[in-house]
Formats: sequence, C-alpha cells, structure tokens
Amino acid sequence: MAAAGPESGGSSGSSGGLADFSFLCCSVMSYRRGQPGSQTIRKGHRGVDSTGETTYKKTTSSALKGAIQLGITHTVGSLSTKPERDVLMQDFQVVESTFFPSEGSNQTPAHHYNDFRFKTYAPVAFRYFRELFGIRPDDYLYSLCNEPLIELSNSGASGSLFYVSGDDEFIIKTVQHKEAEFLQKLLPGYYMNLNQNPRTLLPKFYGLYCVQAGGKNIRIVVMNNLLPRSVKMHLKYDLKGSTYKRRASQKEREKVFPTYKDLDFMQDIPDGLFLDADMYNALRKTLQRDCLVLQSFKIMDYSLLVAIHNMDLAQREHGVVDGTSQADTRRPAAQRALYSTAMESIQGEARRGGTIETDDQMGGIPARNAKGERLLLYVGIIDVLQSYRFVKKLEHSWKALVHDGDSVSVHRPGFYADRFQHFMCNTVFRKIPLKPSPSKKSRSGTAVPRRSCQGGVPSQPPLCSEAKAQITAEADVEQGSHLGRPDLLPRTLPVDEANSDSVATTLSTSSLGSGGLNSPANRSPPCVSPAAPRDLPYLSVPQS
Repeated sequence: MAAAGPESGGSSGSSGGLADFSFLCCSVMSYRRGQPGSQTIRKGHRGVDSTGETTYKKTTSSALKGAIQLGITHTVGSLSTKPERDVLMQDFQVVESTFFPSEGSNQTPAHHYNDFRFKTYAPVAFRYFRELFGIRPDDYLYSLCNEPLIELSNSGASGSLFYVSGDDEFIIKTVQHKEAEFLQKLLPGYYMNLNQNPRTLLPKFYGLYCVQAGGKNIRIVVMNNLLPRSVKMHLKYDLKGSTYKRRASQKEREKVFPTYKDLDFMQDIPDGLFLDADMYNALRKTLQRDCLVLQSFKIMDYSLLVAIHNMDLAQREHGVVDGTSQADTRRPAAQRALYSTAMESIQGEARRGGTIETDDQMGGIPARNAKGERLLLYVGIIDVLQSYRFVKKLEHSWKALVHDGDSVSVHRPGFYADRFQHFMCNTVFRKIPLKPSPSKKSRSGTAVPRRSCQGGVPSQPPLCSEAKAQITAEADVEQGSHLGRPDLLPRTLPVDEANSDSVATTLSTSSLGSGGLNSPANRSPPCVSPAAPRDLPYLSVPQS
C-alpha cells in the first residue's frame, strides 16, 4: 500500500503514523490558543482552563468527582441487596448501566450536575476482590463518598486524573479505553492469581467504572493507595530497569514532589538501598512471582514505584529538643484493606480483622542507605495495563533501530521481566553485608594457639602421631579447600622449621572429628603465621 503524499495530507502513511506515534509516546504538552485570557493548557485528555479549573474530556473535575461519588453510592448500595454467591465466568463480562438525570428519578437522587450515565464493570467480581482484601461495603462507601475526593496535582506523563480518598485508603485514576478493555479481559486471570497469592506488589483493583458525560466516556479504576499523604516522601522514583531516556526532565525536577527515573537513581543512590537478609529475600521472591504473572499476561512497560521516607532526615528537619520532637507527632491511620501496605505485600502476617502495621514502620519497608540512615520504603508495581500489542511491537522496533534495543523500556514481556528483576534485585535493593561472627574472627585474626591434643596449652602445639600418617592427603585437600574461604588463612611455616617433620605434621586426630577435613572448627591454626599472604597454598610433606 502506497503511503499518502504530502499533498494529500493523509495521516494513514507510515511516516505520518510514526510521527503521531512519537508525539504520543513523548507526551508533548499541547496548547490550544484562543482569545486573550481564555487559553487552555492540555496534556492528553486533561486540561486546565484560565480559571484554574481542571477538565477531563471537557468535563470539569468537580462535576466528575460528584458523578463518581453518586454512581459508586448507587451501585454498591444496589449490589448489597443481591445475595452473595461464587463468582462465575460470565460475571467478568457484566456491565451495569444507570442513568442519572439532574432532576432525579425513582432510583437516583437529584443533583446539580449535567445529566450523566454511570456504568459498573463486573460488579460481582469486584465485590469478591474487595472482600478478599477485607474491605466491607460500608467502609468502601465511607472512604470514597463521605468526604470530597482530593485531586492530586501531579497527573503523570499520561495526562490522567488522580483522586485520593479523604482517608488515604484509595486512589481513583482515569484510564484510556484500551486500558479499561485490557483490564476487563485480565479479570479471570487476576481472580485466579489473587486466590493463589493475595500478597503481591501488583495493583489491587477494587472497581472499574465509566462516567458518560457530554458525549464522552470517562473510565476510572479504583486502586489501593501506595503513598500515604501523612508520611513525607523525601525521594520518589519510577523505575523500569531501562536506561534509554530514563532521566527526569528539567520540568519534572522543578516540581515540589518530582518523580525521578532509573538514571537518576543510579546517580543519586549508586550503592542502592540496603535491606536485611529476610526482608531482601521476601521482596525478591515477591518481585519474581509478580513478574512471572505479568509475563504470562504478556504485560510489559510496567514500573516499580519506590518512595523513600528518610527517618533520620525527618528527625533533623523537625528538630529534637530534650529528646522530644517539636513536629506533629500524629501517625497515619492504619489502612483497613488487607495486604495493602508495602510491608504486608511482601511478608505480611495479616488476617481478616487486623494488620501487621506498627508505629515505627507505618506500613513501609525498613531499609538503610550507604550512610547508614534509617529509611522507610513504599513500593509497588504500577502501569500494568500495557499489553505487548502491535503498537508496542512497532515502538520497540522503531527505537531499536535508533538506539540499543536492550536498553529501551518497551521490550518483549519475557526479556522485560528478566531485566526488570535483575535491576531491582542487584542495583536498587541489596542485602545488608553480614558482619563476621566472633568465632570467625578468632580463627582468622589471632595467632593464639589452640589445644590440638590432650594437655595444657603449650607455646608450640604438640604433635599427635596419628596425624603424621594422614598429612599428605589432608594437605592436598586443604590446598584446594581453602580457596573461597576468606575466613581461613593459609598455613605457612617458619623457614627455620620447614624441614622439621614434627612441624610439618601439625594436625591431630582430634582436629578431624566428625566434621571432616574441611570443617573450620576442626582445623588447628597454631601453625598459622599472621603475616602470611592469603593466597599461599598449604604445605604438604613429600612422600619419603
């Protein structure tokens, strides 16, 4: 098929399609200029008019928030009258629709917004998901509909609107048609995954809805809130494991709460974030399990959101006088939803009716930086509604022609998952180095002789006759076994005693024991020279 020429103005040509595609991928801010004072700044479907009112698909934010609260109140209330039952396959495809005229109706209350229609996707299935996370219908309604929703100023690169409930429990995000459609197709697999493992860093989806207003469909999803507003986050990163254009823009850096990217993390925290061994292993296993799920769904281009609260820095910022902080000491209220915090997501012991949150952790994962400062990490996998479809394949092929194909963010799901895990488990998160145990220090750092035979502690260890017959074989074994054992020093002999059979055979039968020849506890180090280099081999006595 021939591409349309410039004179035709066709957008169906390959060059025009790639130009449009590049425009969308870069999320370029567009401006619609009109009369003076009536300029509207647009980013995707999100707009801000001259009065400062946020709009989305020409619907004001206040009208959208009101419609969401009215719709959720109605759909959850009507669902509570239906008996509980098992989720069936057809439940994932159900869409319920209710019309809300401004004057009200027999089923809906009157309101001061324009007429709108509210759609609920898979209501029975999402009711099951909420119950799985311990969210009761009255708590769900109270969080979302009792107080006005709070709009977040940082809309992200996609131009989506974000709202947070007044109690910090839920996030509401506008999604595109393809994302909502993809989520609906994922629901059966999502249902199976949650039944097998509710503790996951994947988003917890609590509801999928659509507001039809002004001839436009505004689709929204309700999820768990990863970042409590009551906890100050000193740093925030959106990490993919990619290096191609993975640095925050200057405009992003100028924000009050910027979101940095992979190259910024590698520059700011080159040593990574240190977790104790149990916490690191739990996080690594959770990431591996979640990436396997995403790979099976052919999902890619997701990110790990990492927000860092520096406890020591916060203490210095607040100022401590006589051991008492002058700052507001209120703690964030514990989230009611089970498995919703970062700590619970990787190793929580929560059961229905309780959480494992403590005042010290506030739901975050304890960690330290290279300076030894105490940190709380709030992490979660985001942007999972990106399937490796034709458009993504085209994007990867186009970027791979210009840049290194392995460094771009868009990639095959399997490769993307492997690179994602490797970056997170080796660059971002690391184990706290273990300190040598005192027993190892005594074996490797002291020249004080130990008893190798019965009797008192001599200045030079006495010899046991049984060891002489085994010295050659044992020396050969130890020559190879000491490699890779930094806690053991090679056994070198003084020059003046090197020819003495008694010194050359300083291994006793009691040093062999049940632990075998290579057991550190069974080796006799009195012959070790403290100044001996670590790479010298063990000496063996030649056969006479």
